[in-house]
Amino acid sequence: MKIILFGPPGVGKGTQAKLLVEEFHSVHISTGDLLREAVKNKTNLGLKAKTYMDAGNLVPDEVVIGLIEEVLRSDEARENFILDGFPRTIPQAAALDALFEKLGIQLDNVISLDVDNEEIINRLSRRRLCRGCGRIYTITKVEADLKTCTQCGGEIYQRDDDKPEPVRRRLEVYQQQTQPLIEYYRKTNRLVPIDGMDEIGYVHKLILDAIYKDRKK
Repeated sequence: MKIILFGPPGVGKGTQAKLLVEEFHSVHISTGDLLREAVKNKTNLGLKAKTYMDAGNLVPDEVVIGLIEEVLRSDEARENFILDGFPRTIPQAAALDALFEKLGIQLDNVISLDVDNEEIINRLSRRRLCRGCGRIYTITKVEADLKTCTQCGGEIYQRDDDKPEPVRRRLEVYQQQTQPLIEYYRKTNRLVPIDGMDEIGYVHKLILDAIYKDRKK
């Protein structure tokens, strides 16, 4: 499978990407992970990315595309990957299409997860992370006072950008920059819109049903 998965912040891209990776034994390509790994390993692209990150600037598209190309040049990844959270803009999508053409890759599906904005704000306002192991918690009223991780004992905290007002701003940016991608991919008959409002398992089933239906065409 060769799949792009995108949607607004808080829609569950990371969770669904992991499930798809398990289902198809795919290579998971997350640009955030690629950047962190490249910086950590001090690769040429990693060092270039670090100069922008240290200055508080966005890493240029060509650097990110370069990191994706490095992964896709392996036989395993070229034939079976889940690209998570990229592209985010039309220029990135066009650059990615050019890369696919260069490498002879035929994309199977572009899965767009859709969730109501207020539901996203509600979900993210209840999200907490562990500083120790990175475990993610969705806080209920019963767990409202949870201070330490049940897995490693680390401190439980809320990211500043998970609070309601920052989330609203993130959603505005998404709608301005990424929403046009829906039309971009719809025009080329690659878009698979999925309602992400249901629980994780059911959303995963909707994605699989759409993928297998498409493959039978």
